[in-house]
Amino acid sequence: LHLSAVKLAELHSDLKIQEKDELSWKKLKAEGLDEDGEKEAKLRRNLNVIMAKYGMNGKKDSQLADTNYIKDGTESDTLDDPRLEKLWSKAKTSGKFSDEELDKLWREFKHHKEKIHEYNILLETVSRTEDIHKNVINPSEENLVKEEILHNKHRELKDKLRSINQGFERLRKVSHQGYDTTSEFEEPRVIDLWDMAKSANFTEKELESFREELKHFEAKIEKHHHYQKQLEISHQKLKHIEGTGDKDHLNRNKEKYAMLEEKTKELGYKVKKHLQDLSSRISQGLQHNEL
Repeated sequence: LHLSAVKLAELHSDLKIQEKDELSWKKLKAEGLDEDGEKEAKLRRNLNVIMAKYGMNGKKDSQLADTNYIKDGTESDTLDDPRLEKLWSKAKTSGKFSDEELDKLWREFKHHKEKIHEYNILLETVSRTEDIHKNVINPSEENLVKEEILHNKHRELKDKLRSINQGFERLRKVSHQGYDTTSEFEEPRVIDLWDMAKSANFTEKELESFREELKHFEAKIEKHHHYQKQLEISHQKLKHIEGTGDKDHLNRNKEKYAMLEEKTKELGYKVKKHLQDLSSRISQGLQHNEL
């Protein structure tokens, strides 16, 4: 796959979550609690996203960008959207961003690209399900269940599209005006969650509690970013030392690299699991709004 050290650690975290979710699903299935197959379908969608994200689906151009977004002053991947490319080009040449801010902004653009990718996978799944449903001649209780599944998927599509539209408006605003120093959050995933939380059916007290939890979540993400950078540095250093033939030095650095790799994997798993939990809570609040 020719993945970097950071990307391999991310893949490990994603697969660990996928494995845990599949084990939970197997227990549910054994108890007869996934009769409509909705949870199984969601697991398949998640696996498709992982395979596309790391270039394991057989498509050369499908791999999403590395989390070490900018290398040697140029981005390591394209955005696959003319509107995003135009905004990014404008931001790069505007002179409104420091190198650190450009790194942060590139992360936001890549996160937005990933959201669009996940939306398209879900849209394709829904379209296939609808085609199958239309070809059914005799209505039955099973078909009524499938209609409910379709309804839930359309609601999920609506939530994802809302998040994409909000995210694009934010990118447009930041690209033109620069970063707001008074902004409450900086991490793209946290900004998304906060924007959606404000639209959900939360009381003031619940919203304030959610804000505090997002602050802790952002700190966890920043810690993960720190270890990702240290892992990449350690990986480069290890490759350099391998060419010197100094075995003692090499062994010491291998130990340090293994420690950083394990810590990065552990933090990556915790971040993604926490993100799942927060997203689920917001989704429930948004669904309650529609009832």
